[in-house]
Amino acid sequence: MTIERHEVGPRMSQCVVHNDTVYLAGQVDTDASPSAGEQTKRILERIDDLLKTAGTDKSKLLTATIWLSDMRFFSEMNEVWDAWVSAGNTPARACVEARLAATKFLVEIRVTAAR
Repeated sequence: MTIERHEVGPRMSQCVVHNDTVYLAGQVDTDASPSAGEQTKRILERIDDLLKTAGTDKSKLLTATIWLSDMRFFSEMNEVWDAWVSAGNTPARACVEARLAATKFLVEIRVTAAR
């Protein structure tokens, strides 16, 4: 059994690969732009980078979980998501409202992908 870990920290790894499944930690916009749309854009760029590091891309997404600090950001986040996601390869997805780790975070996204 082979497990690869990328960007390993004391609390978590940002990316873990087991067999041909890629698991990402929840991603937030560390610069915390004031706009949910801009935070979503930066998070998706980060997800692209992590997936590339693991040898895959967004066309192989299996699942996505999106947390919003307030559901009023749903349309704004979806506008960015819909422009980013690979047409015809959309993952199973859930989106919920939740209190995030810090008030500056409006969006958090976690994905799982095949390699």
